[in-house]
Amino acid sequence: MKIAILTSGGDSAGMNAVVRSVVKTGILKGCEMWVVREGYEGLVRGNTEYVQTHGSDAPLLKTEPPSAVTEASTINVVNNLRFGDGNLLRDGTCDYTGGRSLNGRYIIRVGFDDVRGWFAEGGTLIGTARSKTFRTPEGRLTAAHNLIKEGIDALVVCGGDGSLTGADVFRAEWPSLVAELLSQSKITEAQAKEHAHLKIVGLVGSIDNDMSMTDMTIGAPTALHRICEAMDNINSTAFSHSRAFVLEVMGRHCGWLALLAGVAGGADFIFIPERPPKSMPWEDEMCAAIQHHREVGKRKTIVIVAEGAIDCELKPIKAEYVKEPTLQGVEAVSALLEATPETPSYMIGVQENKITRVPLMEAVEMTQAVAQAVKDKDFEKAMSLRDPEFAESLDGFTATSALVKEPVLPKEKRLRIAIMHMGAPAGGMNAATRAAVRYCLRQGHTPLAIQNGFRGLLDDNIIQLSWLGVDSWMARGGSELGTNRALPSIDLGAVAATFQKFNIGAFMMIGGFEAFNALLILEEGRKHYPAFHIPMVHLPATISNNVPMTEFSLGSDTSLNALVDACDAIKQSASASRNRVFVVETQGGKCGYIATMGALATGACIVYTPEAGMNLDMLRRDVRFLKTRYSLDEKGKSEGRLVIRNEASSSVYTTEVLTNMFKEEGGSLFDARSASLGHTLQGGVPSPIDRARAVRLSLKCMAFIERHHALLEAQSPKTRQASGESAAVITIQSSSIEWVPVQEMVKHADMKNRRGKHSWWEGVTELVDALVGRPSLK
Repeated sequence: MKIAILTSGGDSAGMNAVVRSVVKTGILKGCEMWVVREGYEGLVRGNTEYVQTHGSDAPLLKTEPPSAVTEASTINVVNNLRFGDGNLLRDGTCDYTGGRSLNGRYIIRVGFDDVRGWFAEGGTLIGTARSKTFRTPEGRLTAAHNLIKEGIDALVVCGGDGSLTGADVFRAEWPSLVAELLSQSKITEAQAKEHAHLKIVGLVGSIDNDMSMTDMTIGAPTALHRICEAMDNINSTAFSHSRAFVLEVMGRHCGWLALLAGVAGGADFIFIPERPPKSMPWEDEMCAAIQHHREVGKRKTIVIVAEGAIDCELKPIKAEYVKEPTLQGVEAVSALLEATPETPSYMIGVQENKITRVPLMEAVEMTQAVAQAVKDKDFEKAMSLRDPEFAESLDGFTATSALVKEPVLPKEKRLRIAIMHMGAPAGGMNAATRAAVRYCLRQGHTPLAIQNGFRGLLDDNIIQLSWLGVDSWMARGGSELGTNRALPSIDLGAVAATFQKFNIGAFMMIGGFEAFNALLILEEGRKHYPAFHIPMVHLPATISNNVPMTEFSLGSDTSLNALVDACDAIKQSASASRNRVFVVETQGGKCGYIATMGALATGACIVYTPEAGMNLDMLRRDVRFLKTRYSLDEKGKSEGRLVIRNEASSSVYTTEVLTNMFKEEGGSLFDARSASLGHTLQGGVPSPIDRARAVRLSLKCMAFIERHHALLEAQSPKTRQASGESAAVITIQSSSIEWVPVQEMVKHADMKNRRGKHSWWEGVTELVDALVGRPSLK
């Protein structure tokens, strides 16, 4: 099969990673891979101009396999390594003086190495353009002719809802277009028969995250990251001058960027199209909220306006008006290979870690229904058409930004809730604490911060936190409360006594495996200490992501971002110096999550984890693979490669041993160096995803505490006992939030190695190997 991929509409970060993934996966599955420059406009232009000028298409530069290579699968990959245009596409120069040129060529065959190194590039290297010509029947007829001339009848489209709609129209018209081309004698009967049907699959590239039936679109997390970086930089100036800033962000029909930036950046007020201000004039509602914040001493004000923000009368709200009063490409190839003329066009999306395949037009129609609901002033319907997390994020923003004059709960239902950080610092710990504190104050609870873990508890290092005191915690990394690994077992009786002394009515721990252990000890301590018969929760926060049964822990996203940034710099050094392999050591304890996902995100060629271990046979195969791979590289060009090793993969084959072995075996082919990232993986400023997730989960914890406190209050004071369900860990499982009693979680935990018995990411290692061609280069 010949497959082409194009990017269309607006560019978004991650499009190049999609192109890389689709191209490499297609070649590994035995397909010919092509890219289309300049989106649908490139389909219309084709290679006609170049052929008319030069008489034929540009010659393909193939790589002949070394004489030692005999296996058919290896020869297949080697024959598709390079076709001569990879550097032209990446450099954007279109041509070399006196050499190859991309001018007049828009449908280009690419090889395995032609898309190498595209991970870290922004935008789209194959270009994107909105084509007026393609919207006409004549334009689509020409596009069909250009594809058939190259023998292509399978298309991957990465773009927004307009681009994906155009793809589906093209697919639906394809049989009639082929018939018309045949009637005009532009194609032969054999071509018409061979290319009778067009297979289409769509991937959503949109920074607005405005497509229905998928949790995240390609480019949205990066756009959110940039907004939060801008907000973090503005904060210091706003605070210094006691100034208000109004930020306008993209989002014509979707307020996701504005909403998540408001949650992650701690904004005072937001305007989004799905939920306009309820009162008119809206200026009064906004000014009242801001004035209330100023009255308690807040020095800065941040207001975020979505591009498509409106009031309840559908009149636009623009920033200048406001100022006056104040991770998918592999599944795409599989969908194409499995497609038949009877199957619909698919859109590839993601829902809580799971790559999903949904009918393309169904997703587009639901997306367009949101915009229609807003036009009809049916804002409740617009909100209902967004995914549940969108509504939860809006509730979270309201809960953490609104400052109420009177608490929500009556005095008899108010609690003294203690909050503690445990284990190593992780991005999002402070954001979760901020959300919990502000929710407590809104409800009327008293938030108590335990400083320095259980040791601090025994020293009575307990303070009460205020609404304004945690205002700037959202963007702070590390742990503002202080943290260590001490467990309550150091003196369980004294811990119970301190609980009684401070009249603690509920307990929330934010941390990793140590917090899970601590919760288990406290729950078992209920047999002897009545003070522990209170609601107790654990919110997982660890860069290792080793808490059982949850797919994400706070801090893991921040850590992966730090790993990618470091590896991008290391890879640049490795390529600039000479052919060099860098062995990068990561943290993670006995859990290989960071190493595995980091290898996928950085394009590493080998990854070592504690789960898989290391042995001599494995190392022998790895050396053979590196030698084969470097022998196939383009002569005279330096290539750097990464090997990622978890710190606990082996006590014998250490990073130093591994590096020295690669250096010795590399000979004249490649050199080797090592880099240990250590505590830099704990990151600095938490990522927006970790911040937003921290708010969402923290508020769920508070609701859990209130619910189980109500159940305890319903019991007789003399016989009051907390159930096992009241000591639980909050987990993300597939597309839902699940509470797991701590005793139940023990069954799924590998207590010796401090990780879960099963991990959702275990199969990613095979994908890492596949994307560097390892199965075919044995």
